[in-house]
Amino acid sequence: MNNPIIRTFIRTRFYLMSRDHATELIRNHKVTYLGLAEQMGSLWGDTSVTVPPMIGVDPEMRSWSFFQILEHNAIVNRMISHNVEKLSRGEDPTPEQPIDHKTDVLPQGLLRSGPEQIEEFRESVDGYLSMIATLPDFRGTVETPHPVFGLFDAHKWHCMFGFHLGLHLKQARKVNSLLPL
Repeated sequence: MNNPIIRTFIRTRFYLMSRDHATELIRNHKVTYLGLAEQMGSLWGDTSVTVPPMIGVDPEMRSWSFFQILEHNAIVNRMISHNVEKLSRGEDPTPEQPIDHKTDVLPQGLLRSGPEQIEEFRESVDGYLSMIATLPDFRGTVETPHPVFGLFDAHKWHCMFGFHLGLHLKQARKVNSLLPL
């Protein structure tokens, strides 16, 4: 996505969002995901469902199961967590191995992500929330590039955590609505 209007909108939204509001958004999204997990259970959680095109859901992501969505979120959550922690501590967050943001965030169990993803997701969010409670202010740190939205300081990465969960929450709700629960 190279739309400068959307890019500017997202960056401005993050700039105006408080740290507390971003944190609350993350908590609320976690609760909603876990509620969906309860509804689906292991009987339907691994059923792939093709959703219509959605903003933020790339074509290769449109036919995922709920468990694959959780796995993807846990992967991205850990990447964002790494960036926020390193940037807030004044450290370089550049990983030793370059990350391909088109392939390295895809679920590893493309055919069968299972119910273990519920706990992986929960741990990725809870671990992040525990970690950020110990960190100083996020605004004004060194910036690192987001693959779509440009340079982010720790605060913008923090906002991205909840924003990303929200994008895929729409997908997860659609998957839920298309299953015969």
